[in-house]
Amino acid sequence: MKIAIQGEPGSFSHEAALQMVPGAEIVSCALSAGVFQALDVGAVEAAVIPIENSLAGSVLEHFDLLLNHDVRVERESLLRIRHNLIALEGVKVEEIERVSSHPVALAQCRRFLAEHTGMKALAYYDTAGSVKQLVEQGDRKAGAIASQSAAKYYGARVLAVEIEDNAENFTRFFLVRRASEAKTDAEANKISLAFSLENRSGSLVAALAELATLGTNMTKIESRPVQGKPWEYIFYVDCQMRSADEAARTREALKAHCSMVKELGFYREAQR
Repeated sequence: MKIAIQGEPGSFSHEAALQMVPGAEIVSCALSAGVFQALDVGAVEAAVIPIENSLAGSVLEHFDLLLNHDVRVERESLLRIRHNLIALEGVKVEEIERVSSHPVALAQCRRFLAEHTGMKALAYYDTAGSVKQLVEQGDRKAGAIASQSAAKYYGARVLAVEIEDNAENFTRFFLVRRASEAKTDAEANKISLAFSLENRSGSLVAALAELATLGTNMTKIESRPVQGKPWEYIFYVDCQMRSADEAARTREALKAHCSMVKELGFYREAQR
């Protein structure tokens, strides 16, 4: 299976994709929009995208892309994020003057960086990409923060392992396929929905009350602005389901109060 990811080989998305589909052929894209475009035109069979990190929160762009493309979430997984200090072979920690990584990764390693005042943190577009850059440039004063997989992939060396501030660092990933080709797991017990509301008083409360009446356990809610319509919002919710029938009743209950309801996926909830 060809799977598109955003980022370089050796990234956490790469790791998550192989965890979900061992042996998959990974197609790297520079931008998330490129991932969905590759899926749209059939260049790949699926995409693996991060949707939420337990410390940094939601990847908001990916909610918009899920809504605006004819795709469905087929599976989800959780990946424990372990950040590592990486440099060229033979370089010592005290020689490093600059450390590059994705801004989220840098933010999750503040304590380590504060303890190494000689290292200047530099934001880069991708964790694995920062390792690729230092290897290509042969910069012995540069380091990167990324996965051990990235170090192995590019032939660099791990100098310090698990340097993140908080060990409870997990990212939730979605496996996404074209809607016409997505399959529903027989043990699906979680649904992701997007909906917009009629512009009237109490509409959100009424919609959520419908879910409460059904006994639906909502595990997440997120709002995003509607592009080109100031002060209008799309709401995204995740709900635990006891059956496919409950999922159908949940969709119908929301339709009574919403101007738009889209099911993003009905899948099995990932376990730690």
